[in-house]
Amino acid sequence: MDLAGPHTSTLPSPKSKKALGLKYHPRPAALDSRAAANPRPLRHFALAFAFASAPSLSPSGSAMAGAAVLNERIISSMSQKHVAAHPWHDLEIGPGAPEFFNCVVEIPRGSKVKYELDKASGLIKVDRVLYSSVVYPHNYGFIPRTLCEDSDPMDVLILMQEQVVPGCFLRARAIGLMPMIDQGEKDDKIIAVCADDPEFRHYTDITDLPPHRLQEIRRFFEDYKKNENKEVAVNEFLPAKDAINAIKYSMDLYGSYIIESLRK
Repeated sequence: MDLAGPHTSTLPSPKSKKALGLKYHPRPAALDSRAAANPRPLRHFALAFAFASAPSLSPSGSAMAGAAVLNERIISSMSQKHVAAHPWHDLEIGPGAPEFFNCVVEIPRGSKVKYELDKASGLIKVDRVLYSSVVYPHNYGFIPRTLCEDSDPMDVLILMQEQVVPGCFLRARAIGLMPMIDQGEKDDKIIAVCADDPEFRHYTDITDLPPHRLQEIRRFFEDYKKNENKEVAVNEFLPAKDAINAIKYSMDLYGSYIIESLRK
C-alpha cells in the first residue's frame, strides 16, 4: 500500500482470524431477540469487534462467502452488562481526526523492550527484548480504529518531553510520514507530536524538527533489527499532508470492514 500516493478501495486480505484477535464461534439464533431487548450494547459490541464477522476477500477484491460470526465471550458479557474494553476497537480516534487523534502507547521512550498489543485480549504484552544495543527514541504505539494492509492498526511515533507507561492513550498531532519497508513489506510510521505537550504541540510539519532528530529516528529503525538478520529500509520523510492522507485511508479501511461485517 502506497500511503503517500493515490489509494484504491481494495480491502486487505487478513492473514487469519487469529491475526485480527479473538476466537470466534457461529452466531447464535438467540442473538436477534437479545438485540431487540437491548439494542445499544449490541451495536457497541458489533462495532467494537466487527472483525469477528468480516469475511476474507480474494486478491481481486471480490467478496468471498462467509457466515457471520460472533465471540461467545462478547455474548456472555452482554448478558452481564460488562466487558473489558479493547483499545484498538473501543477507543474512539477522536473528533479532530485525521490530523489530531487519540493514540495508544505500547512502548515508552528509552525502552529496549518491544511491547505490542495482543489482539485477542486487548492487553499490552512483551513481544521481545531488542537484539541490538538500541532503545526506542520516542514513545511508540498505534492509532485506534485504523487498519493497514498487514491487518494491524496504523503505527505512530509520538514526540514529547516524557516517557509514558505502556497502555495509556494520549492526544497527538500528525506532522509527517516515514515510509518504511520491513522485510519486503510496507510498514509506514506516522510521526506525531503530543498535542498536550507545551514543548512540542506547536510543531505542524516534520520540516519543523531539527535534522539531527530525524536522523536519530531513521537510524533507530534502520538498525534495530540488524542483529536478527532482518532487513529494514527507511525512505525519505514525507510532510504532514501525506501523514494525514495515510491516516484517513486507514480509517476508511477500518470502516469498510465494519460496514461489510454488519451487512452479514
